[in-house]
Amino acid sequence: MNQFNHLVSEQMKTMEKLLFLQAELERCQEIEEELRVLQQETELDTVLFEINRMKEELKEIQQIFEDQTEEVIRSYQSMDETVYS
Repeated sequence: MNQFNHLVSEQMKTMEKLLFLQAELERCQEIEEELRVLQQETELDTVLFEINRMKEELKEIQQIFEDQTEEVIRSYQSMDETVYS
C-alpha cells in the first residue's frame, strides 16, 4: 500500500506541474496574440521561443504522467492480486 500511495503522490505532483505549465502556455499564447496585434516582432520572437520551449516541456510532462499512470495501475493490480490470493 505504501508503494501505491507513493506513486499516487508522485503522480499528483506531476499533475500540478502539468496544470501550471498549461496555464503558463495559455498566458504566453495570449501575449503572443497581443504582440502580433501590436506588431512588435522582437518581443514576439522571444515569446514564440518561450511557447515552443513550454510545448516541449509539456509533452515531456504528459509522457511522465502517462508512465506514472501505468505504474499506478500496475501497483494497484499487484496489490489487488496479493489481497485476493
